[in-house]
Amino acid sequence: MIDRPGRWCYNLNSMHKPIAVSILFILLIVLAACRPAAGEAGEAGVAIQNVGSDTIVNLALAWAETYQTQNPDARIAVTGGGSGTGIAGLINGTVNIANASRQMKAEEMEAAEENGITPVEHVIARDAIAVIVHPSNPVDNLTLPQLSDIFSGRITNWSEIGGEDRPIVLLSRESNSGTHVYFLEQVVRLGDKHASILFSPDTLLMPSSEGISAEVRQNPNSIGYDGLGYVTPDQKTIAVAADAGGPFVPPSIETVNSGAYPIARDLYMYTNGEPQGAIAEYLNWIRSTEGQKIVGELGFVPLEVE
Repeated sequence: MIDRPGRWCYNLNSMHKPIAVSILFILLIVLAACRPAAGEAGEAGVAIQNVGSDTIVNLALAWAETYQTQNPDARIAVTGGGSGTGIAGLINGTVNIANASRQMKAEEMEAAEENGITPVEHVIARDAIAVIVHPSNPVDNLTLPQLSDIFSGRITNWSEIGGEDRPIVLLSRESNSGTHVYFLEQVVRLGDKHASILFSPDTLLMPSSEGISAEVRQNPNSIGYDGLGYVTPDQKTIAVAADAGGPFVPPSIETVNSGAYPIARDLYMYTNGEPQGAIAEYLNWIRSTEGQKIVGELGFVPLEVE
């Protein structure tokens, strides 16, 4: 039928049902084919799904905000949830960039490959994991073996390590966190790949870095760990030594770059294959002088840009 001169339209209600259903089905296929995939240019610009590490999330948000201001066609959606969440999204093909504060595990790589995904690792910044306590705590220095004993539950009172006669309250990120995994492997297990030591069952698992910070600020008996970018002036950082012989080194950009601070790590973004197009441009900008300037401003450790 014609609703006005020169324009045809169809009244589906007036058609036979099988014909109407067929037309609707064809229209849905056409609409789906026209919709831009994540990371591709469409009418709304470039869409990049960036998901993962809560350690990185504030940094990723700052990058995305600055980049989108400079590139109005870019659309970057940043979500936290933990390194495991981002990596799972990459494996399932639902994210373009997975943020991770740890390297992907062998079994995760295998799962990705079985799903037709080829993870490619990109180092985008560095970080110190700071051990933090309440400012009133008199303990200033701890060794890695002492930290292992504390977080595994072998040391349970501050008096055992030079503090007051008070119970130690342990704070950790949840197991989906890359920071949790790194701290477990490198501090609690002291880098021994064959060790099976776990966090004490009395450890309070916090859903975010901010959660650990908030608890440390209000609980004089607590001890936790956070990325350097989340440490605030109303917390006290512990100087850490590899062993009793010292030296005891505080976490900072300088001590990470010099290799002196013993609990330091790289921070990562993972893509499916070598990035192309808008994703490659974004990653190149992140690792540029401008992108790395934001890293330092947020308290993390910038990469050396050539």
